[in-house]
Amino acid sequence: MVNTPPPEKHLDEQHHQPQSSIASIDFYTPLRLSIDGTPRAAATGPSPTNQPIIPEGPIPPPPSSRSPPPPFPEAHHAITISNNGSFLGSHNHPSPPPLRPPPGGGGGKKGGGGDNGINVIDDCAVEEIHEVCHPPHVSLWDKLRGRLNEIFFPEDPFHVFRKRNQSPATKFVEAVQYVFPIIGWLRTYDFDVFRSDLIAGLTIASLAIPQGISYAKLANLPPIIGLYSSFVPPMIYAVLGSSRHLGIGPVSVASLIIGSELSQSVSPETQTELYVSLAFTTTLFAGLLQTGLGIFRLGFIIDFLSKATLTGFMAGAAVIVILQQLKGLFGITHFTKQMQIIPVLKSVIHEEKEWTWQTVVICLSFLALLLVARQVSAKKPKLFWVSALAPLTSVIISTLVVFILKSKLQKVATIGKLPEGVNPSSLHKLYFHGPYLSVAIKTGILAGVLSLTEGIAVGRTCASMNNYQIDGNKEMIAIGAMNVCGCLCSCYVVSGGFARSAVNYNAGAKTAFSNVVMALAILITLLFLMPLFYYTPNAVLAAIITSAVIGFIDVKAAYNLWKLDKLDFLISMCSFFGVLFISVPIGLAIAVGISLLKIILNVSRPFTSELGNIPGTRIYRNLSCYNNARRVPAFLILTIESPIYFANSMYLQERIIRWIREEEQRIQETGDAILKCVILDITGTNCS
Repeated sequence: MVNTPPPEKHLDEQHHQPQSSIASIDFYTPLRLSIDGTPRAAATGPSPTNQPIIPEGPIPPPPSSRSPPPPFPEAHHAITISNNGSFLGSHNHPSPPPLRPPPGGGGGKKGGGGDNGINVIDDCAVEEIHEVCHPPHVSLWDKLRGRLNEIFFPEDPFHVFRKRNQSPATKFVEAVQYVFPIIGWLRTYDFDVFRSDLIAGLTIASLAIPQGISYAKLANLPPIIGLYSSFVPPMIYAVLGSSRHLGIGPVSVASLIIGSELSQSVSPETQTELYVSLAFTTTLFAGLLQTGLGIFRLGFIIDFLSKATLTGFMAGAAVIVILQQLKGLFGITHFTKQMQIIPVLKSVIHEEKEWTWQTVVICLSFLALLLVARQVSAKKPKLFWVSALAPLTSVIISTLVVFILKSKLQKVATIGKLPEGVNPSSLHKLYFHGPYLSVAIKTGILAGVLSLTEGIAVGRTCASMNNYQIDGNKEMIAIGAMNVCGCLCSCYVVSGGFARSAVNYNAGAKTAFSNVVMALAILITLLFLMPLFYYTPNAVLAAIITSAVIGFIDVKAAYNLWKLDKLDFLISMCSFFGVLFISVPIGLAIAVGISLLKIILNVSRPFTSELGNIPGTRIYRNLSCYNNARRVPAFLILTIESPIYFANSMYLQERIIRWIREEEQRIQETGDAILKCVILDITGTNCS
């Protein structure tokens, strides 16, 4: 007798489980199904013996060749299922011979010989079927500890402390380096790395200056606060952050949320001091939330903001931001405080008398310049500096034009005088009592979650492109710490922006020191260059913001969602239209609610499918996905692509009975062999 060789690896195998799938199935409550689909009680408890069942009867001699024997009318069927959904053998023989242990095996013992504990001995041999043993005994404390570790420490951050032969001094250095990643890259810092960081830092500084001023205007804050927010927070992130390419500064989404939520309660024009105090308090609560999520290892919460949710939300937010720039485009002074599309368009039409053609020309001209620069950099990545320098170039040119033609462009609104000097303290401006505290807390939570999601998503993308990893919880602590410190230094909510990080990456940044270089460039601007922005027109700031957020409208991503998953597309559209027509927080809440409903549906209604054999192979795949897959006569082979929980156990029982009923109806219509056996592939079920 010759052993059947173990199955070779296939390219389409997606999972590997260390345990054999099944030869017999044992759920929490064993259940047997008759051929007519009615459930029958099954005996519980282990089988009385682990020895193979040897049917009685004469034993025919083994075949002389390995060619499959001819089928018999009353043949015995032996089918073996592997742990990836493919089958190791399907044999027909009138009466199986006794089992003979293969070479190196342990016939009759659990797991001995064969593939996955299932021995196949020639084409006319019987299978040795082992019962699925119980997992090793684990104490309740060990189970709880292991589960909590998987939830809160999936990346195992303490593995560096478990190395053998480590001195206490080495462990202390590793601990300090874990808290302050700057120590790690400073050890190997050299002149070549410094040169790369210097070029990258100066490049993103040219983008951060106009963006900081523009995003502060979007948040209805004084423009100088945007520059303050680009100085202190990047220095803190360079010490605590683990991403090498994240560009720190104000971001459009957080600016939009602060501007839309706070302006509904407080007027930024008539109550400027109170509005600024609420913005700093919002930043404090955002930072505390972000730091708390990182310290208590709750970063997985932001994973509920799915790709579909963010695609729709970012597109809706981008449209809202662009609509708000109509004020700068037309030079309107009296503009609505509402953010939705209909009130904004009504305000633009009703204030037609305030339109100035000079402002429209300036805004559209520089918007065209910025969009062309963006396209050039997108088509030729080596020319990334074109789009990076375009905003600062636009500011310089527009400022010179307005300064030279100031007598003819008196109707063009400009930034005006900006205070010189570094960030003043804002500790005394924090708002902890009064009727608007709840507004600051709500806005801080919303801005904190969204800015955190954006920063971590950008950081992970840059890390994956350079083959290194970042710790999401450490990033939360770093982003939260710089917001907590920033609110004490006249800064508002900051994070890692898409555009700034992309420029930093393309400019060749090697470490977080590029943020330090950018911060020093901002410091020089704050100390010596502030008077130069006096004649900078607001119209060019509107053009800079529009060109920065227009990339968030990702039509291709929405189209891919439509092709891949209609429910995800629905979630994306709910988020988009909710933000556009209702409000930013309600639109986001609707999308998150639908996402949670989808998770519940996936758990309670797991996917099941019927498997068929791929001709010429021992692989069994979904009949609805593989046109060349063929059914096995007299067998119904089903796969359950989800763990079994109390929430889906009854559904699975009903769904399996329905599969049997539909299969019997199909057999009656086609005249195929009657159904004799139902096989379930429950590889995805957790045995613990």
